[in-house]
Amino acid sequence: MFRTGFFRTFSWLRNLTFCKMLEVKKDILKTVYQPRPQDSKKYDHGFLLVVGGSQFYSGSPALSALAALKAGCDMVEVVAVKRAADIIASFSPVLAAYPLTGEWLGKEHLPTLFSMAESARVRSNGKAALVVGGGAGRSEAVQTVLRDFLSETTLPTVVDADALHALAKDPKLASGKKFLLTPHTYEFYILTGKDVHKLPDEEKIKIVQEQADRLKTTILLKGRNDIISDGKEVAINRTGGPYLAKGGTGDTLAGIAGAFLARGLDAFVSAQAAAYINGLAGETAAENLKESLLATDLIEAIPSVIR
Repeated sequence: MFRTGFFRTFSWLRNLTFCKMLEVKKDILKTVYQPRPQDSKKYDHGFLLVVGGSQFYSGSPALSALAALKAGCDMVEVVAVKRAADIIASFSPVLAAYPLTGEWLGKEHLPTLFSMAESARVRSNGKAALVVGGGAGRSEAVQTVLRDFLSETTLPTVVDADALHALAKDPKLASGKKFLLTPHTYEFYILTGKDVHKLPDEEKIKIVQEQADRLKTTILLKGRNDIISDGKEVAINRTGGPYLAKGGTGDTLAGIAGAFLARGLDAFVSAQAAAYINGLAGETAAENLKESLLATDLIEAIPSVIR
């Protein structure tokens, strides 16, 4: 029994000898946050476009947008169908929400999406990024629109929630693009065919690294310990806790990661910093709130983590 377990462990380690292992610590914040020059202008530290929402779901894009702003993004615009956009705009005066006609994303919206993405890139002098998928829906029509948008966009992009389901139909769309995929274990299964839900972290690490290498992208597998890989390196984030297992905390993570992509950081670093901040902000809020923790409480705790 001992010999079998030893050789299994040795085989796993041997397969990972080419893979640098990191543990995300507080010093990741020094990589993200440099002192702002006195002559800084709006957009110098990021312009994020959040695409998602539907007739029924309006919270997801709003949470991503608010988290991105709290994480330091200079400007965030949400693009959603009219009912969702109107609701989102009412949440806060800092939220700009562009309303699209209809109840769901449709092919007729693609020209607007491409135009707004290009406008964001130009206005920010290249300091722009996307968060795509939250609350968009999983009908075949919506999924087709999401795939079409992902296939053509050239901006760094956080692919989250319903956009992960769309990407699962054609994962090669991610290859070589500046994408960060943020699945939980079920979305990871849909995306890769690998069921890692009950596996120990050491096995998850190997599988995430293999799939990131196969898809030629960066993956942040959300869980009690977040596992991040670009196919070459692997990082583990241990901030967080059981009270973050609530609706909306994945949306905040996507927004924070999008803010860092918009700053010009690469996907691997953005994922590490976002996971650390999201988890620690959740921990901080949960100290007093525990079961009552909401994603909006996590957002309000972000400043205490990053200052």
